Amino acid sequence: MNLKRIMRHLSAGRASVRRAFPSRTLDAVERTIRETEAQHDGQIRFVVEAALELSPLLAGQAARERALEVFSSLRVWDTEHNNGVLIYLLLADRDVEIVADRGIHVRLGKETWETICRDMEAAFREGQFEAGVLAGIRAVGEHMARHFPARSGKPNEMPDSPVVL
Repeated sequence: MNLKRIMRHLSAGRASVRRAFPSRTLDAVERTIRETEAQHDGQIRFVVEAALELSPLLAGQAARERALEVFSSLRVWDTEHNNGVLIYLLLADRDVEIVADRGIHVRLGKETWETICRDMEAAFREGQFEAGVLAGIRAVGEHMARHFPARSGKPNEMPDSPVVL
């Protein structure tokens, strides 16, 4: 049991999300997802969660495990070409996880996603939340455009708005 982590999570709340991601930043995230998705046939979801609930926290749940739960609950896997991507931020840990559906993951692999995550985390350590998220979305979009170029008349299969948990 990591007491320092537990205290960090217990002290994090919606106010910490609002400080890091004010409404103008959330609007910019939504715009960037929309603009990026115009260049490719994939779907990007961004989720920020202030902290884990007490039970999973005490059980030692990792951000990766939580990201997989969110990926499933938001049905990011439910796209025509299996090319949905979740960018998940557990704010209390400053931990970014990218979960990609099999259609895009098989083309890029874990190392690509890890690089994007680490770059975003570096920006967050400097307090650059908006810049870090937008750069991460654009990086995911560039890879998606290379492997799943936009087709005319493609539907937007998922909302572009960020999710705050």
